[in-house]
Amino acid sequence: VTLDSSPHIYACLVCGKFFRGKGRQTPAYTHSVDAGHFVFLHLSNGSYWCLPDNYEIRHEPSLRDISLALHPCFTAQQVAELDGQKELARDLFGRRYLPGFVGLNNLNKTDYLNCVVQALAHVRPLRDFFLLAGSSTNDDNGGIRNDVSLHHHRRDAQINSKKRKLPYEEFSPLAKSFSLLLRNIWSPHRFKSNVDPHMLVQAVSVASNKRFHVGKQAEAGEFLAWLLHQLHVGVGGQVGGGKRKKKNKNTEDSSRSDKRNGETVIYDTFMGKVEVTTVVRQRKRRGHEAALQMITQGGRDGKESTNNTLIIAQQHKDDQDDRAGSDDEETMQQKQRKREALQSLADEIIYVEEESVTDTDFLQLTLDIPEKPLFKDQDGGLVIPQEPLVNVLRKFDGVSFCDVLAMQQQQQSKVLQENDMSGSEGGIIVSKKRRYKLKKLPNYLILHLNRFKHNNFTVEKNPTIVMFPVKNFDLSSYIFREEGDPREKVPTAEDVRRMSTKELKHLLTKHGRQDIAQSSIEKEELLQHCLDFISTTLPDLIMDKYDLVANITHDIPAEVGREGTQRNPLEEGSYRCHVQHRATGQWYEMQDLNVTETMPQLIGVSESLLLIFERKGVGATV
Repeated sequence: VTLDSSPHIYACLVCGKFFRGKGRQTPAYTHSVDAGHFVFLHLSNGSYWCLPDNYEIRHEPSLRDISLALHPCFTAQQVAELDGQKELARDLFGRRYLPGFVGLNNLNKTDYLNCVVQALAHVRPLRDFFLLAGSSTNDDNGGIRNDVSLHHHRRDAQINSKKRKLPYEEFSPLAKSFSLLLRNIWSPHRFKSNVDPHMLVQAVSVASNKRFHVGKQAEAGEFLAWLLHQLHVGVGGQVGGGKRKKKNKNTEDSSRSDKRNGETVIYDTFMGKVEVTTVVRQRKRRGHEAALQMITQGGRDGKESTNNTLIIAQQHKDDQDDRAGSDDEETMQQKQRKREALQSLADEIIYVEEESVTDTDFLQLTLDIPEKPLFKDQDGGLVIPQEPLVNVLRKFDGVSFCDVLAMQQQQQSKVLQENDMSGSEGGIIVSKKRRYKLKKLPNYLILHLNRFKHNNFTVEKNPTIVMFPVKNFDLSSYIFREEGDPREKVPTAEDVRRMSTKELKHLLTKHGRQDIAQSSIEKEELLQHCLDFISTTLPDLIMDKYDLVANITHDIPAEVGREGTQRNPLEEGSYRCHVQHRATGQWYEMQDLNVTETMPQLIGVSESLLLIFERKGVGATV
């Protein structure tokens, strides 16, 4: 029996086996007759059927728990109360668990996927979007729903539909699997206190063409970048328009309008903007045109002039003499010397620097970690250095230039060298440097610490400890705002009281509080929300301070990486994830099925690979 030959798969609620179809001569129908099992569950739409009589079972209270376990659904009020939830839920075996902090099964080297999902499950805008998007289609709720709950459900679906570019039915299979997994993680009606991510693992394997597959370890930073892009496309986002050269205002306005059309919850949450200044230094031939231009200008080549150039220039002027008998005055040897001198000037090697400035959107920032020391300590072990995160962030200070990867230089130089050998006047890249200026930071900032380096022989890991603060991480010194975009000032209470209803809603919408602007009906209520917003939340939003939301680390066994061993640290290592329970402030460490409490002091000194920071004030509720 092939289950994938039909979208209608039914589960027998007596023995738990899966069968295809429910009509006559189908495996489900045959099983109901042979085994005497009569109640079946449709795994896609959650409907219940009695076979072989073939009628639907409706409004049965005893089946409500099964519906909630199969397709968990949430209302907007329930989602808003998730971060303040302190009560533990209980599964069928009597084990207590905290919704949102449950373990995920490791399906053979899928711990990198588990950690990335656990981290994204605690990014509030992303979590709320996928919880409500998947819940809007489940309107049976186990066959029981009164008029009041139906009214609230429809209202929540309408509010969430304004944020979606596509209806949930048109989401990609990857986005649907991700939404279902998040709903299972945060569901308080689990039959077991852990979750199996097999549906998401299969969707990832198909979408990536088995780049991220079961049994194959992967780097969590690369998977996170790929997953965010796939989720952006899967919910209706557009692709393209990441780089823009700095041109006139019309070009910038058109690019901004195109960007707005392709925005999704992924871009709204994680997208920032950085200005990249690239300086390329090339070694190239001067060329005949440049040599003739130097001759006609009398030997002026920027700041340099040589006696040889002046002599050639004078001879070139004499060569242009068209008086009668001028050819008789010059000998063939002198003309030959002129041509040789001109050719030598054209073949002269010069160095040229070209500078270009582009604005690039980013979803995560990749940071280069200082290399580990070559020398060992007195006991023969490697000295693991420690670097603060502010030193690693010097790459984005707007002043320092960093070299481009050597592999990229070699590839470009090889192409240009082939062009030069074929007679082209293109040069060979000697050096390529870039300078980064952060123009805009997102509400949720992802930092990728690049620890792994791949070469032709093996994979190396940098064990340097990067120390970072868990709270109040100030990034205001790294922001270079554009001209005409000064630091916003906090309006006073008198200014807010003089605003109209439209201006009050614009103030809340500008800082990402559309929910408050839409839910407020009376002006007095809206005014009170705005006064509370500017006194408690807005100052933190403007200060560019961040708090840690999630941290993903990579650990390797002690024997991996020693001299004489050729073991791959990426394959032999494992991932862990640290997330915080907002209601109690307690940090939890999750590694596959293991969920334990931990101290925040231990998080800042671990071998972190991915850091997700939240701007202060974004998570505050009015």
